[in-house]
Amino acid sequence: MNTGTKLGFSNLRKSVSARVNEIAEIEMRQVGKIKHSMHDACLSTLAMMYFQDASMLEFQRRLQEQTQMNNLQTLFQVETIPKDNQLRDIIDAIPSQKLLPIFNDFFRLLQRGNQLQPFQFLDEGYLLPIDGTQYFSSDTINCPSCLTKGYKNGTINYSHKVLGASIVHPEKKQVVPLAPEPIKNSDGSKKQDCEINAGKRFLNRIRQEHPKLEIVITADDLYSRQPFIEALNQNKMSYILIAKPSSHKVLFDQLIEKEDLDQAHLLEWQDNEGAIHRYEWINDIRLNGNKSAPLVNFFEYSIIRDGDKITYKNSWVTDIRVTGNNVKKLVKAGRAKWKIENENFNTLKNLGYHAEHNYGHGKKNLSFKFFPVYPAGFFYASNH
Repeated sequence: MNTGTKLGFSNLRKSVSARVNEIAEIEMRQVGKIKHSMHDACLSTLAMMYFQDASMLEFQRRLQEQTQMNNLQTLFQVETIPKDNQLRDIIDAIPSQKLLPIFNDFFRLLQRGNQLQPFQFLDEGYLLPIDGTQYFSSDTINCPSCLTKGYKNGTINYSHKVLGASIVHPEKKQVVPLAPEPIKNSDGSKKQDCEINAGKRFLNRIRQEHPKLEIVITADDLYSRQPFIEALNQNKMSYILIAKPSSHKVLFDQLIEKEDLDQAHLLEWQDNEGAIHRYEWINDIRLNGNKSAPLVNFFEYSIIRDGDKITYKNSWVTDIRVTGNNVKKLVKAGRAKWKIENENFNTLKNLGYHAEHNYGHGKKNLSFKFFPVYPAGFFYASNH
């Protein structure tokens, strides 16, 4: 199998084209008013992200050069290029869920090309960090889907956020993005959407799309609460979640009691620079004071320098039983959570993809479509 060919730019582009062509234009746009195909609009948008143009105006100016026009038509098979307002109107009309299968198509290409297996770090499954990020904020521009925050002076901030997720390996720079989950207000809803609710929707969707995929969700302290852990258990996903003393008082009180009873485990080693690496863990402890609270396994990692100076300390809860044989690996897995920010969000925001630039807000779905992980993220993941 020539995996390089299957995962090359041409096949990835063809995969996007095939999915876009499945979107029935008669459902989205009025018959008789179609000047530019939905395929050309979507692939032009993808090209703008791929070429890392800082704005739609810059993209349109690029196309004024015959060479660049030829590149767009040759690489992306675009026949006609909509102007900026036409492009925005077409993209805005496409329901976001219509494009979600693009990510699954790419994911299965990776699976068939044997490119996913090297990402498995733990026997329990692939590490899948999740995290929320904001990509749009304004005090004036808004739509019904905007999250809102009011201030004492009467001003209102409007924003859009997204829950991102990528399969990672602690020793690999590359990541495999999965389809993001928008954090947005629904039509007619008076209650603000939030990151945790988006996380629960994401778990349900990923389990439906990948029913047999073994996953270990990693996330920050916001997620290490009973409702989210119960959602993880219902979707048969393992987890490694940061748990801080400030937000888990009952849990840490139990830990102190068990430490006093010598029920905690300790492992230490010293590296070549003299730093002490300390691992502590306790299995089968209640997450909180509720009788219905799930049993979790707790582990903590510290780096100590110059005798007693703690330069790093963090703690996690997990459903994976912690032992002296796997605690070091679990710490690496837990710390790999930051790769969702470094290799995913940072790449999209600061390395040429202009994720926080307002390409167009729209009235329905536009801002989310222009967030570059959707679907340009697969192109940067396959080419960086």
